[in-house]
Amino acid sequence: SSCPFLYERENKLTGVLDDCFCDIESIDVFNNFKIYPRIQKLTERDYFRYYRVNLNRPCPFWPDDSHCSIKDCQVEPCPELAYVLFCFCIGGQYSQVANDITDIADCEQAQDLGAINSTLSNYTKEAFEDWARHDDAQDHFCELDDETSPDANYVDLLLNPERYTGYKGPSAWRVWNSIYEENCFKPRSVYRPLNPMVPPRGKECLCLEKRVFYRLISGLHSSINIHLCAEYLLDEGWGKSLWGPNVQEFRQRFDPAETKGEGTRRLKNLYFLYLIELRALSKVAPYFERAFVNLYTGDHQEDRTTKELLLQFFNDTKAFPMHFDEKSMFAGQKMEAKTLKEEFRLHFKNISRIMDCVGCSKCRLWGKLQTQGLGTALKILFSEKEIKNLPEHSPSKGFQLTRQEIVALLNGFGRLSTSIHQLHNFRALLKEKR
Repeated sequence: SSCPFLYERENKLTGVLDDCFCDIESIDVFNNFKIYPRIQKLTERDYFRYYRVNLNRPCPFWPDDSHCSIKDCQVEPCPELAYVLFCFCIGGQYSQVANDITDIADCEQAQDLGAINSTLSNYTKEAFEDWARHDDAQDHFCELDDETSPDANYVDLLLNPERYTGYKGPSAWRVWNSIYEENCFKPRSVYRPLNPMVPPRGKECLCLEKRVFYRLISGLHSSINIHLCAEYLLDEGWGKSLWGPNVQEFRQRFDPAETKGEGTRRLKNLYFLYLIELRALSKVAPYFERAFVNLYTGDHQEDRTTKELLLQFFNDTKAFPMHFDEKSMFAGQKMEAKTLKEEFRLHFKNISRIMDCVGCSKCRLWGKLQTQGLGTALKILFSEKEIKNLPEHSPSKGFQLTRQEIVALLNGFGRLSTSIHQLHNFRALLKEKR
């Protein structure tokens, strides 16, 4: 049968998740019927649809190789010749090969798919200046200067949906390799398709905190891949593109037979990440419940409606009966727990810097947003005491979140909610193919 791992019990994408007491079926029902519809409405509001981001920061770890970042190697600009020399990366060396004119169209398409739509009205730009005067910046969990950098600009997320862009090959591999190999406290027995020449070593036991960190990064990677498979460019003609789910692409990334048994684990890590961010959202609700906390856009009716929707959403998150118990993390000896927490923070800060090495603008946008969203969720879980002791009438003291952190937190979780909803759609498609 075709790709049964999503719905057959023996293939294990079912039942209780590791490291927590929640089952996948309960998450599916809770997300698809309660959370997903609410988060979709919320992220369409003006406060949440605009994200300030600096897409021009240089990669701090290796020379910029954006010319080799799309369709195995991007050519810039695409020449208007019948034949063109395309470069592609092999073992760090460049080779050249002549391709026919159809590849020119491929290159132009890939550049177009990965480009940012920066369209903003004059009214919207004036509103952003008003927002900046209103906002009071605070410390950041991530290595992101996008709130204060003169090179940062607001981007309309609704005009720049996360979907397939053609970004793949050596540049993309290097980004994810850097995240996994340099940052993760990974179990050495995990098969790494990005580095298949390295043989797996013996099993290595990780403490809960280090397992959690690895699973968060793996879950984020899985979520991004699901979006690319679910919003794939199926056809393009007569000026209109056809986007939709690509089942074959999904199988290549998640079918155990195609991934040496890793696909199901990757999907489980997505559910685990969902639980972590869901828990953070339920814990941060008291911060927003205070009367003076305002989701400011300058339109008082819009602001009031957005906050009402947000508080309703928080009530839904708190109603989930099987939350991840974050008290089990950093619960050992005080000094060891403090060291682990700082290690967590520094590793994650480094990952946010690696996102500046992504060679596709639209991929970089969503990578930076989702990284900051996860970083904000961790900041919340690390700040339980501060949130419990929030002053009722003082906006400038105690735990605080910036506009960017709030926008990233809700949109990042919205991406996870969408991934789980899209998995439901893939189940139906795969059953049809059996």
